[in-house]
Amino acid sequence: MARLGFPEGFLWGAATAAHQVEGQNLNSDWWEFEHAEQTPCVEPSGDACDSWHRWPADMDLVSSLGLGAYRFSVEWSRIEPEEGEWSSATLEHYRQMCAGCHERAVVPVVTFNHFTIPRWLARRGGWEAPGAADAFARFCERTVSHIGDLVGWGCTINEPNIVSFMGYRFGIFPPAVADEGRSRKVSITLCNAHRMAVNALRSGPGDFPVGLTLSMADYQGAPGGEETLEAIRREAEDVFLEATEGDDFVGVQTYTRMRVGPDGPLRPEPGVARTQMGYEFWPQAIEATVRRATEMTGGLPVLVTENGIGTDDDAQRIEFVSGALEGVRRCIDDGIAVLGYFYWSLLDNFEWVLGYGPTFGLVEVDRHSFERRPKPSASWLGSVSRANGPEV
Repeated sequence: MARLGFPEGFLWGAATAAHQVEGQNLNSDWWEFEHAEQTPCVEPSGDACDSWHRWPADMDLVSSLGLGAYRFSVEWSRIEPEEGEWSSATLEHYRQMCAGCHERAVVPVVTFNHFTIPRWLARRGGWEAPGAADAFARFCERTVSHIGDLVGWGCTINEPNIVSFMGYRFGIFPPAVADEGRSRKVSITLCNAHRMAVNALRSGPGDFPVGLTLSMADYQGAPGGEETLEAIRREAEDVFLEATEGDDFVGVQTYTRMRVGPDGPLRPEPGVARTQMGYEFWPQAIEATVRRATEMTGGLPVLVTENGIGTDDDAQRIEFVSGALEGVRRCIDDGIAVLGYFYWSLLDNFEWVLGYGPTFGLVEVDRHSFERRPKPSASWLGSVSRANGPEV
């Protein structure tokens, strides 16, 4: 077998998000949403993976597997539990996490907002509230002043398009609004919040690349669906890609393709395998989205900040990632600056409204003891990282 080599310095990592792994995130809009009387969530997040206390074990896993980077998020509702009230202890907690990465020769890739917001901002109207973007920029400025010298890479907002669409258009995420007009306005606010956050994170201390991460799909038009596809993709992706001007990179997050007909998205194609999320098994999607992100941003470097599969078949996980990496390598061969690949997720964790059903993790987590049990795919991806590329 041949080795599919990647460029020197390519970042290999795994990702998590605070609310999905920390546990007992009591002061966020999501905690309230999970416990609402008519919540769509199948179960609350509860203790999650108890990573608030067990983060050193998580980082030990990243290091022992041979991965060189760990992407995690800081939790706004813990750092600023009430407007203008800052928790020094929480800021120090995240500083220790960044330091813990460096102690293990792991690059800390920090996301400053991964879906959740503090309850005080949610009460004021969430991302529709006057001054929401300013509030987020102040949060970023305060947080980076405490941890910035230890940050390796900074991601401002995780998947702002998902926040806008799922929260304000489809009503599946907080605040459970279903209104296209309001969703469009929130998209504009999120783009503004990103731009303000970039400036805040660059204010120092520290000097690290800054960008946003975007949920992207391999959009494919069925006959007659080309105009509908462009209209959907324009709102779902392009307005956010245009907001990356001046950034250091764009984070691409892709799981599948989306076929579009004249009347909108089509159901999965018969005969194509589906994952636990109901997505088509389509590892080649990442190649298409990396190419499009590069094209739409005028050649901005790409970091694959999320790519993975929800499955209880670990061999299928390896198959999926192998196919995805072949596509990433083709992009690099064509001169596209792809700087790293992060698998989602390090741990089986809280998958938002779907609870703990979907298993994306390289590592299984016992729901009662919180014991971490690496799967074969974890060792496999670690070997890929150590060799800087998989065998093909």
